[in-house]
Amino acid sequence: MNAAVVVAEIGCNHQGSMDKARELIRTAAQFAQAPVVKFQKRNPGELLSPEEFAKPHPVARNAFGETYGEHRAYLELSVEQHRELQGWCRDYGTGYACSVWDITSAREIMSIEPEWIKIPSACNLNRPLLELLAREFAGPIHISLGMTTRDEVQQIVALMDDLGRAKDIVLYVCTSGYPVAFEDVCLGELPRLRQDFGDTVSAIGFSGHHLGIAVDIAALALGAQFIERHYTLDRTMKGTDHAASLEPDGLRRLVRDVRNVGLALGEKRSDMLPVEEEQRVKLKSGQIRWR
Repeated sequence: MNAAVVVAEIGCNHQGSMDKARELIRTAAQFAQAPVVKFQKRNPGELLSPEEFAKPHPVARNAFGETYGEHRAYLELSVEQHRELQGWCRDYGTGYACSVWDITSAREIMSIEPEWIKIPSACNLNRPLLELLAREFAGPIHISLGMTTRDEVQQIVALMDDLGRAKDIVLYVCTSGYPVAFEDVCLGELPRLRQDFGDTVSAIGFSGHHLGIAVDIAALALGAQFIERHYTLDRTMKGTDHAASLEPDGLRRLVRDVRNVGLALGEKRSDMLPVEEEQRVKLKSGQIRWR
């Protein structure tokens, strides 16, 4: 079986509401059968300069505060709330993972021992953050590669290799846009990353911000071992990520199709499969004339 792990990226689509966050976990786990859900953790005061904090949100209709800093703070959940999210994931039978955007958030999420920690594309050149996770987090480290040059990817992998953690990282092909046009998805990066780093890192994944699920199945066929998609209860909700997200039935169909196509991608287990042996007797026995 060649099925990838489907990751339901909830991110901040909970809109700062624990009730919405719980419903997102429940539907992803019980309705869609997603094996992992993923959240995000940021410290706006650490990430933003005073000037950035005080500026208005660039898209006013998506703002949850008078300033961009207030908007980001409104969407943040505390580490205690993340611990509660992790407990709900256990209760509903799915895994909990989290992206971290800064040193403080990394330390907080490390303290609750998630299944893995992800470094988003925006932060993958933050060397102190990479070094902290490499040295102090024992679990897998997933890294998205949107907005990153090939030379920078080489530097990231070399750093993690020098720190003895290359075999614990997962690299994600990613185009940073919301949503991304099909011609900008660039699935050809999957075999290239496998060729360049397949013997060095743990796995290659795909983080998609496109529409629909056909691209994800192609990513599976090209060797993606993790497929991450943003997930929401309603794509028309307020916020920047909803338009590029899957709703519950879309996530359900993605999990189903990844599982089934993963089964279909296998090689033959023998020259003649049992189903073929039965049909051979009925359909072919009188047609063999190889003399």
